[in-house]
Amino acid sequence: MFADRVKRIDASGIRKVFDLAATMEDPINLSIGQPDYDVPGAIKEAGIQAIRAGFNRYTVTQGIPELHERIRQMLSKTRGFEPEALLITSGTSGGLLLALLATVNPGDEVIFPDPYFVMYKHLVNLCDGTPVFLDTYPDFRLHREALEATITPRTKMIIVNSPCNPNGVVYTPDELRMVHEVVGDRDIIVLSDEIYESLCYADTFTSMASVHPSTLLLGGFSKAYAMTGWRLGYAAGSQAIISQMTKLQQYTFVCAPAFAQKAGLVALDHDVSGHTADYRRKRDLIYRGLVDAGYDVVKPAGAFYIFPRVPWGNDMEFVEEAIRNNLLIIPGSVFSEANTHFRIAYTAPDATIERGLDVLSRIARK
Repeated sequence: MFADRVKRIDASGIRKVFDLAATMEDPINLSIGQPDYDVPGAIKEAGIQAIRAGFNRYTVTQGIPELHERIRQMLSKTRGFEPEALLITSGTSGGLLLALLATVNPGDEVIFPDPYFVMYKHLVNLCDGTPVFLDTYPDFRLHREALEATITPRTKMIIVNSPCNPNGVVYTPDELRMVHEVVGDRDIIVLSDEIYESLCYADTFTSMASVHPSTLLLGGFSKAYAMTGWRLGYAAGSQAIISQMTKLQQYTFVCAPAFAQKAGLVALDHDVSGHTADYRRKRDLIYRGLVDAGYDVVKPAGAFYIFPRVPWGNDMEFVEEAIRNNLLIIPGSVFSEANTHFRIAYTAPDATIERGLDVLSRIARK
């Protein structure tokens, strides 16, 4: 009855927890990776005004020209990147699907660091590609020997995600240069998922595109501006790849939401540094609490996630115990081929984080 492709992917473990949260009374919810602040008022008003002005029809598939220009200016200023072409996508996830559909043939291998954003594995499988997991445990860093060992004649793409979901790691310029050097003149696409770029705690952020000019860069508005439901992103890179992605968008998403594209123009003028500083403070709060409770954990440098090692059992056993204590967290095997860690999203009020730390401290000693 069903196509073979749907058998190769699982229902999202994150969505399962999201659904579970809806059935629980006042859960301590540290599970879902979306900002705990609302879309800024000026961005809302821009979207509302676009709707009221009748900007509700299809746009051109590639997105409105004025948003193209503003994103190009932003990429040049913040990342030193001058892409040949650009496409406005239905979220960064939409861009990821189009990129894989445009480039991956059956049996082609796509390398990405493990742990990884949940969609990478399943979308590669959906496109009949072969996921190749680059083991980064225990420090979650990129190492030359490990990367070189994963490359074969079937390697089509390497995906880099920095800041990273689920562990908050931000790759150093040396790590990114290493990827560039290993790829060399091989016919391998480097895709850089930079959706969390604005939520980097360091003074400067290094983009893969700044050291590897042929990078296919994906970004979006969901995380920095809390526009998760507005589905607005972009892909920037070579004319050859972007043109194929644009062709595919004609027959899939058609275009990104029209009103959201207008609002995106205003979003690019909004300063998110206050939110970044707030998440840096929350990072410090939860990191100190986990260390004090005896957890083995790497300190995040961006995004709003932390990925501790379970103190006993495997990830599912530990998460089930947390749920019995009214705490919602995500088992690490949702993001990894290992079952040794769990993910916390600290997109919550301080009081909720402290309640979660109380539970984690208590069950760590079980």
